[in-house]
Amino acid sequence: MTENQKPDLSALLKEMPPFVARNHPRFKELTGYSGRTFANKDCLGETDDIKKIMLGNTVAYERASLIAWLEQRSKVILGGCHGKS
Repeated sequence: MTENQKPDLSALLKEMPPFVARNHPRFKELTGYSGRTFANKDCLGETDDIKKIMLGNTVAYERASLIAWLEQRSKVILGGCHGKS
């Protein structure tokens, strides 16, 4: 395995609705980020790769591009302390 191996988060495709709002009750559980953290990342331009829509009064993220964004920012930990063994 390579040191920077990316995880496969495709299982989330079955768990998430087609668009996931920041205020979704399971947003943090599904993404590992709070909705407010995502709001801050939006303001900083760190989520430009994620397709977004306004769903009522809140921003919602398109499922496939959100999962791709999460995969880009994740890595597999290989043994030891954070993969440094």
